[in-house]
Amino acid sequence: MSRIGKLPITIPSGVDVKIDDGNVVTVKGPLGELKRKLSADMNIAMKDGAVTVGRPNDLKRFKALHGLTRTLLNNMVLGVTQGFTKTLEINGVGYRAAKSGNKLTLTLGYSHPVEMIDPDGVTSSVEGTNKVKVTGIDKEKVGQYAANIRAKRPTIVFNANTNPKGIKYSDEKVRSKVGKTGKK
Repeated sequence: MSRIGKLPITIPSGVDVKIDDGNVVTVKGPLGELKRKLSADMNIAMKDGAVTVGRPNDLKRFKALHGLTRTLLNNMVLGVTQGFTKTLEINGVGYRAAKSGNKLTLTLGYSHPVEMIDPDGVTSSVEGTNKVKVTGIDKEKVGQYAANIRAKRPTIVFNANTNPKGIKYSDEKVRSKVGKTGKK
């Protein structure tokens, strides 16, 4: 049995979970509403203020979906109660970020500034000139937008110890790689 999949999801007060036909789950909370269609093979049920996920049998496919379905439901509940945040750091001479309305402008050493518009349900904010915070209630959207920002100029791993340049997550450890050596 899946260790994660068999854990019940307790529903905090102020959160409303609705399970429709075809495993369409709607979660409403203080921060907003999330709706997602989950696999129709999983058995999702509400019992005593908790959501449980079951699987029909022990096929490999169902074992994989069991833990995934439970985690997706749990992330929906956490999103509408607490929300999710990703913090990115911008390092490098002249590298900076600015925010105006829903447009994030990054100066990353290119010949032009990189402009990104916040997607629906996700907001970004700039702290100082080198920290960008991405927040929202959908963990998937927050993580994808943060990854899109990071992809504009990832941290260079060949000079990570001396002069790291690029965008990295605040909790990411950048390990230095050895550069090329000449032949003799």
